[in-house]
Amino acid sequence: MEDNINNPDHYTAGYIETADYIEAWQMSFFEGNVIKYVTRAPYKGQELADLKKAKWYIERLITIAEEKE
Repeated sequence: MEDNINNPDHYTAGYIETADYIEAWQMSFFEGNVIKYVTRAPYKGQELADLKKAKWYIERLITIAEEKE
């Protein structure tokens, strides 16, 4: 039976769970969300919406980087 709370199918569509990858690279919240939305987008049935979410987080990262310059 699929566990839609703790382990939905789109969490483990690849060889590594997205959360494990994000944690291993010690990504920030914004960086992790980019990875999360991009990698899971094709598997959730709302690909365009998830890619737009990833774009929002990328734009936020760009703004933060620009403010540092």
